[in-house]
Amino acid sequence: MKSTVQLQALINDRLAKLALDGKPTNLYHPISYMLSLGAKRFRPLLVLLTAQMRGGTVADCVAPAMGIEVFHNFTLLHDDIMDAAPLRRGHPSVHEKWNSNIAILSGDAMFVRSYQLICQIHSDQLILALTRFNDTALEVCEGQQWDMDFEDLPAVSERDYLEMIRLKTAVLLGFSMELGAMMAGFNHVEQRQLYLVGESFGLGFQLMDDLLDVYGDQQKVGKQVGGDIIANKKTYLMIAAYDRADSRQLSILRKWMEAKDFDPAHKVASVKKIYDDLDIPQLVKTKMEDYFSEAFRLLKTVDCDPQALDIFLNFANELIQREK
Repeated sequence: MKSTVQLQALINDRLAKLALDGKPTNLYHPISYMLSLGAKRFRPLLVLLTAQMRGGTVADCVAPAMGIEVFHNFTLLHDDIMDAAPLRRGHPSVHEKWNSNIAILSGDAMFVRSYQLICQIHSDQLILALTRFNDTALEVCEGQQWDMDFEDLPAVSERDYLEMIRLKTAVLLGFSMELGAMMAGFNHVEQRQLYLVGESFGLGFQLMDDLLDVYGDQQKVGKQVGGDIIANKKTYLMIAAYDRADSRQLSILRKWMEAKDFDPAHKVASVKKIYDDLDIPQLVKTKMEDYFSEAFRLLKTVDCDPQALDIFLNFANELIQREK
C-alpha cells in the first residue's frame, strides 16, 4: 500500500522519463516544460488511489494514470492560448515562452501521447477505457466551448454555469476515479459510483479555484489573481453577484464589464468590494461544501480497503483545506 507522497513521487519520476526529447525540439521541449511546471498531479493520483482501494497493482496502473495527466496538461496549454493567459503555475505560459502556433501543435502532440499511455491498460479493459476516455474528452471540449460562449452572452444562469464546469473540469476527475476502478476490478455499478465521487469533488474544486482566482495569493495559486474579473469571466462569483446586487451595485458591475480601457487593479478591487459586501465568498464556500459532502457520502456506498480509503480521504481533506 503506497502513500500519497510515494505515489506523487512515482508519477513525477515516470513523467520525467517520458520520451519527450525528440526532434524537432520546438515540438517536444514545450511539452517537457509544461509537464515540469510543478503540480499536485491530482488526476493521476485519483487513478492510483482509487486502484488501491480494491487491491489494484499500482505498477500496472501508472501508464494510464500518466495519460490522464498528459491529457489534462494539453487542455491547460490550449486553454491558456484561448484565454491569453500570461502565466501558468507561476511561470510563463507556453504560448508566451514560445508562440501560439508552437503551443497549439505541442498540445496536439500531448493529446496523441495521452492516447499512447492510456492504451497501455490491460487488453481486457482497453475498449471500455478508450470509449469512456473519448466520451470524457469530448465533454471537456464541450465545456470549454460553453465557457467561451458565455463570454458573449449578456447573462448566464447558475444552473448553466454549473453544467459548464461539470463538463470542463469535473468529468475528468470522475473519469480518473472510474479508470482506477476499472483497473482494480470494481464492478460496473461501483465504477459509476466512484465516477460520481470524482465528479462531485471536481465541481467543488472548480468553485474553490473560482474563489482563489479572486482571493488567493498569486505566489501560491500560480496565476494572475483577479484574472477572471479582468477577463469578464462569468464565474459563479460574478453570476451570484449579479443575482443579488442592488441597482447601484449592478451599475458598477455593468460599467466594469463594458469598459474597454481600465486599470486592472482598480477593476479587481472595485468588483471584489461588491463581492465582499454581498458575502459572495461565503456563498461559494457553502456550495463547495455541499459538493464535497456529496462526494464523501457517495464514497461510503462503495466497499473499499480500509487502509487505502484512509489514504484517499486524507488526500482529499488536505486539498479541501488548502490555504485560500
